[in-house]
Order: sequence, then C-alpha cells, then structure tokens
Amino acid sequence: MMKITSNSFVRYPVVSLGAEYLVMGHLMRRNILTYKAPPNNEGYDLICIHPDPRESGRQIRVQVKSRLATDCDRGFPVKARTFDAFDYLVVAFLNVGYFYQRRHRLGVRTGARQPEFYTLPVSFVRSHHRAASSWEKVRTQGADLSPYRDEQGFEQIANALGIPYPDKG
Repeated sequence: MMKITSNSFVRYPVVSLGAEYLVMGHLMRRNILTYKAPPNNEGYDLICIHPDPRESGRQIRVQVKSRLATDCDRGFPVKARTFDAFDYLVVAFLNVGYFYQRRHRLGVRTGARQPEFYTLPVSFVRSHHRAASSWEKVRTQGADLSPYRDEQGFEQIANALGIPYPDKG
C-alpha cells in the first residue's frame, strides 16, 4: 500500500480507464453512439456519432480526464498542443475519497461521494488553461461549472450531433 502525502503522485490506470467507460456509458445512455479510441491515442479518448447511419456524418472527439480524490483542487492537466485534437473535454471527478493532508486523517473512505462529470467545450478549456510551468493545467476553482455538469453537459454533445432526446413516441 502506498502512503500518500501531499507531495506524492498516485496513478491508478484501472481507475483512469474506468472513468472513460463511465463517460461512455453516460453518453450512450443519452443515445449518443460512442466508441473508445485506441489506447494512448493523442488528443482524444472517445468518438461520438449519431446512432442513425442516415444522419449527419459529423463526429465529436472527446478527451476524458479524471481526478481520483474528493479533495482535489478541481484542476486537471491538459497540454495546449492537444486543443485542436478534441471538441469537448469531459472531466470526471470520481470522488473516491480524501487523499490530502488534514482530511486524509479522517480516512480515505469518509470522503467517498458520487462521481461528477463536466463536459467542457474546447473554448472553455482554452480560456481556463494555465501554462505557467511544464505542468500545464486547467483551473476550474471559482468558475461556474453548473451549465456543464452531468446531464446538462452531455446534452451539449447530443445537440451538436442533432440527436433528439430518447422518446417512446
């Protein structure tokens, strides 16, 4: 078991991959046909298209970023050189638990919450991107993310592809 301190970096590839599949599931739940890009594909992780093959041939490229800790700083790394490679970036705050300093003493699991998803257009990512160091990051603290959260966010992709909401009629 790795001891986590404020200076350590933890990587869980299974959890990161799981975030991509969680996003895929939510998009497909909205009737957006979603395919996983090959591993280590530069710039995007998912490709979204209209489920009706007779509809527009437009595709949406989605980058998925995930954060494990509930008490993270709500920022995530993105390289500026990838901005032209995706249309939307979905950040999945997985909220697995508390991992940092004071709160970590309460126990990791005391911080467990439901995941949150934010579907951010590339224009938002560009405007909140900070390249102050080699660790280029998008900072979201203080930004109003409510229009991009969960279902509202996924709806942006459905609208861009012209996919109506699933209806029995």
